[in-house]
Amino acid sequence: MSDILKTEAVVLHKIKYGDTSIIVTLFTKDYGKLTAIVKGGRNPKSRLGLIVDTFNYLQIVFYKKDSREIQLISSADIISHFPNIKKDLECQRYAQAILELVKNLNVEHEVNRKLFNGLIRIFSLMNESKEPAVILFARFFMFFLSELGYQLQLEQCSSCGKKELSKSELSYNYELGIFCSDCQANVVESFHINMELFAVLICLKFNKRMEQVNNSLIEKAISFMEKHLKHHVPDFKGIQSLSLFNNLNSK
Repeated sequence: MSDILKTEAVVLHKIKYGDTSIIVTLFTKDYGKLTAIVKGGRNPKSRLGLIVDTFNYLQIVFYKKDSREIQLISSADIISHFPNIKKDLECQRYAQAILELVKNLNVEHEVNRKLFNGLIRIFSLMNESKEPAVILFARFFMFFLSELGYQLQLEQCSSCGKKELSKSELSYNYELGIFCSDCQANVVESFHINMELFAVLICLKFNKRMEQVNNSLIEKAISFMEKHLKHHVPDFKGIQSLSLFNNLNSK
């Protein structure tokens, strides 16, 4: 017997199934990540099929049965569809990368309301253009690393405990954390961090404002976080959405 459940959800991904249906990956507020089917969702007259679309923030009702991997969505209503993200290619690029991280690295059925609320928050900020999309993505990535348990150790030198690190060249070891210029000779360096990059990483970690930051520096911070995540999650091959958009733009 199935339970009829109601929850909020963000559509992470969708694919065609059979002749008329779609299968979607959802990140839900109360039941974590799950897979569900919208029967007849590809029918042009299907309101449900149109609503259950990538990026959309929904209130859904679904039939949950523990013995099956794919649940059945019976109804949905839009809370927000973030229209400005869908109109802007740059926003789409980074919003898709966010969905990819949540879809590929979040554990099935693991409830994380903080992450769910963070996902809604960052999409709302992107939709309102509160900051450039690349900065908002970097902020989410830093937050996401912390939620996964792989947060960056930036507060003090991992060897001597020195806390004033902003005026020197630094080294980062993915296992041990950050090392000041006096201690870096004693550790194998995973990533070199100059003063400008360190300032950006601190702003991202502690959610501080950034004034007139070069996008290339933000991209370097993203690359650092991506390499950090690759080190800790061997199956993680990088953020494919960013690579795909780069390839499309280069053609």
